[in-house]
Amino acid sequence: MRLWQLITLTILSHSAFSGSRMLMSLYAIHLHASPFTIGALMSFYSLLPMLFAVSAGRLIDRVGARWPIFGGSVAVILGIVLPFAWPSIEALLVASNLIGTGFMVYHVAVNQVVGALGRPEDRAMNFSWLALGFSVSGSIGPLMTGLAIDSIGYVQTFLLLSVFPVPPLIVLWLNRPALPRAKVRKADSGGHRVMDLLGSRGLRRVLIASGLLSMGWDLYTFVIPIYGSRIGLSASTIGVIMGTFAIATFAVRLVMPLLVRRVKEWHAITAAMLIAGGTYCVFPFFSSVPLLMTLSFVLGIGLGCAQPMVMAQLYSTSPPGRQGEAVGVRTTVIHVTSTVLPLVFGALGSALGVGPLFWSMAALLGAGGYYLNRQPRRV
Repeated sequence: MRLWQLITLTILSHSAFSGSRMLMSLYAIHLHASPFTIGALMSFYSLLPMLFAVSAGRLIDRVGARWPIFGGSVAVILGIVLPFAWPSIEALLVASNLIGTGFMVYHVAVNQVVGALGRPEDRAMNFSWLALGFSVSGSIGPLMTGLAIDSIGYVQTFLLLSVFPVPPLIVLWLNRPALPRAKVRKADSGGHRVMDLLGSRGLRRVLIASGLLSMGWDLYTFVIPIYGSRIGLSASTIGVIMGTFAIATFAVRLVMPLLVRRVKEWHAITAAMLIAGGTYCVFPFFSSVPLLMTLSFVLGIGLGCAQPMVMAQLYSTSPPGRQGEAVGVRTTVIHVTSTVLPLVFGALGSALGVGPLFWSMAALLGAGGYYLNRQPRRV
């Protein structure tokens, strides 16, 4: 399978995933759920992935990516269909676990394949193209979901989203494409522990950066539907605002393949943190839709430029034959933050309002950018 084919299938699956996160939040608000309950919903997207991402990465290293991608797609479809069949808060809690776990397996497998494609010097560019695909789907998912909610209702929108992961299933089942995998050296073929990976200073730095950037991304996904609802915006308008964020990530990633050989990877990563932190500082002071769209666009530029650089660094600093496991460790770090932080965000939002959430995230990103910028780096 060629890179563009894999990215096309990923766009379809991720459109369903990104749309479902917004749909879950807004439907829970429609059902009069508290901010803490909404935070629990978002946490459940990450609970099982947090526990099983490393195991999934090891499995993918051993058996290849095809069947994990297939199984992950099936889980995403089942999770999205469940609230259509059983419209309730309980169904949302179960569905968020299914969707989150299924897409985690899909995501780890796809990253392992992209890292194994082509020459090592093309790796940053390949991850840039994959990140560009995620930006396309990150824009399509929320925008389509917001329009669908206002047009056909919440429950029917779940059924609409469940259609998007079906084409990857059909392609994988009927065509049985050959997916590349990382080569395993005999010396690296067994007896591994996660702590061996964490012993690498370069890999630890990548994981810290990845966790902070993921926190910034997760806060946006969690808090914007709540903030938009509190200031009286419709579902379509919230979808447009969140779509603007995704369009910005698309725009910056569109030029990343041209810049990856000219911009130092760690410079891009620390700049992303500082831009995102500054944007979060001023977010709560505005309620105008054009200004919120502008801030979302700037935030998308900041957070969007970092992921290809992070993934290229992750693959480069991973031991041979353990790239899938390293992606799993990164996924675990991300999902630890995604599991704990929505609960914290929900509790703080219920007690203090959304303003302190924005400012706390700004402080974390600013401190992280300062810390990483002071560390010695090879690139």
